Amino acid sequence: MASLRFSSLLLLSCIFVFASARDSPNAPAPKFSRAYAPAPKVSLAVYYQTLCPSCSSFILNNLSEAFDNGLINILDIKLVPFGNAKIHGNDTITCQHGPDECFLNTVEACAIDVWPNLYDHFTFISCVEELSPDVKYIVWQSCFRKLNLDPRPILACSHGRRGKELELKYGKITGSLRPPLEFVPWVTVNNQPLFMDYEGYTSYVCNAYQGTAVPRICKSGTYLNPPREMPSPAPGPVLHEVVFGTHRL
Repeated sequence: MASLRFSSLLLLSCIFVFASARDSPNAPAPKFSRAYAPAPKVSLAVYYQTLCPSCSSFILNNLSEAFDNGLINILDIKLVPFGNAKIHGNDTITCQHGPDECFLNTVEACAIDVWPNLYDHFTFISCVEELSPDVKYIVWQSCFRKLNLDPRPILACSHGRRGKELELKYGKITGSLRPPLEFVPWVTVNNQPLFMDYEGYTSYVCNAYQGTAVPRICKSGTYLNPPREMPSPAPGPVLHEVVFGTHRL
């Protein structure tokens, strides 16, 4: 019995010492606390405009794959719907494909603002982009019914002051790019432009990620040996026409 009481007292004293050390303000932080900090996600930004076929194709056929192949787990995606639009001195905005493009740029900017969750606004934007070819975009409001969304916040934003504020903001962000935007879609990985190699963004994302939880897509096929350096701009002047499927200024 004496031995049992001694063992119990010893155990209690050990627990008390451990708790005191843990709660002491001078106790050192656990050495393993940093080891489990997650690696930062790779930033991927897409600067685009709504009535640009190559922009729609990239969003629907390339960027959407990230949600299916697991790449989204290491990505921080930012969509910037402004593209080749211009801001004039009185804060009016003109767009490459006219007023309809300006309005739909605002609609998609409002979607990002109203539904900040990436999955929510990307789903809506993808629906609108599917309607871009063959002037189907005039029925863009059908996406509300198709996705069971309340149209009121988007309509209020896109027809009101907030929509204008958002487009002016995106215009300033696009105008501040260095190097400057040359065509759309203009895709950057960690703020570095991919130039004409934007459809191969997966390789650059895989190469840029510093974490250990690497998506399976980064370990397979052509992504096993991603490029070591960011691409260089294509030689030649910037043209006022559609070149190689991208909308140049």
